[in-house]
Amino acid sequence: MSVVTRLQIAGCGMHLADQIALVGVPLAAALAFGASAEVIGVLVACQSLAHLLGSIPAGLIVDRGAPRRVALAAVLISLLGFAGTAVSVAAGNLIGFGACVTVAGFGIVLFVLTILSIVPRSVPAGALAQANARIEMPRAAASFAVPLALGAVVTVGTVDWIFAAAVAGGAVALAAVSGLPDYEPGRPHGQSPLRRIVEGGAFVLSNDLLLAISGCALFWNFAFSALLVTMVPLITDVFAMEAGVFGIAMAAFGLAAFAGSSLAARYAGRVRPSLVLLFGPGSSVPAVLLLLTVSPGSSPLPIYAGFFLLGFGPSMWMIAQNSVRQLVSPRDMLGRVNAVIQTSIYGVRPLGALCAGFLIAHSSPRTALVFIAAIYGLSFAAAAFSRLRSIRSYGELGALTVA
Repeated sequence: MSVVTRLQIAGCGMHLADQIALVGVPLAAALAFGASAEVIGVLVACQSLAHLLGSIPAGLIVDRGAPRRVALAAVLISLLGFAGTAVSVAAGNLIGFGACVTVAGFGIVLFVLTILSIVPRSVPAGALAQANARIEMPRAAASFAVPLALGAVVTVGTVDWIFAAAVAGGAVALAAVSGLPDYEPGRPHGQSPLRRIVEGGAFVLSNDLLLAISGCALFWNFAFSALLVTMVPLITDVFAMEAGVFGIAMAAFGLAAFAGSSLAARYAGRVRPSLVLLFGPGSSVPAVLLLLTVSPGSSPLPIYAGFFLLGFGPSMWMIAQNSVRQLVSPRDMLGRVNAVIQTSIYGVRPLGALCAGFLIAHSSPRTALVFIAAIYGLSFAAAAFSRLRSIRSYGELGALTVA
């Protein structure tokens, strides 16, 4: 079994578990614990906290540790967290539930950063995009299937087994990563952890491709977080539709992400990376403008189409920019580079949500939507006015980086 196949199987298990947690935490909090909206908000924040606070330490570990051992540790941490979460639900322990959800999140963060560092060690530069697409497909499939499945079957009587299913996903991932080859660990450093973090951040700022990717990702995630806050009041108060329209729109988003990842896995080597790197953020602008065409009481189809477009192009962009990151970053710095960008992304999401909430409260959801379209425009501009538009092939980029 190839390394990429093992990583794909491991991704299936881990992303299944992660999506179960993402959807299952608010469901379990409400159904099993009868938690208030404030408590549910704190629990959901615990998951985001793992990504925000865990990315930098995980990046340091990835750059220094032996990849197979780090991957095993990541899966075991998540397994421990999900198992503790399942036990906490059964025991009615809300504090234990929140703590174990956070532990599982730290494992997911470490796993994702480790995989991003293993792929360029396992395939040639020209095959990176296809390998990244194969590994990304399980995440996209889980984001589509898990919310639909849990929404259909979870009740007060069945909520106890949600996290048992997450444990099963972690067990699949553990079996897959156990068979990974042993790679050499990173070189030891005499520098302090803080100095190494600063070094990673400085490299991102000094590399024009990484800086463009960071700007594009920051604006896009700011806008997407704001959009999620805006959609429910927009659908219910402005469009006069049922709130369930939002759930279907998110399912369309997940389906599109899977379609985009599948297309990238098949054709990534035949399409100029620059086209994908521009199409991803560029397609988000008309996707949001499509939402502005909806009138009260009309069909929700433009909403579904807009969210499909939001999932399709950016999913291919994510695969392309991951490949660029892997090619232009020194191997012993890749974990920190990915961690710095990841931390920035998760740090900007709360700001997007707060801005949307302020605009809705002081103006209207439509005003917030216009603002979101403008931010998506900045995301596209960050890519369009950079060297990302001139990347003709991954193989050529890899050769230039080595040279």
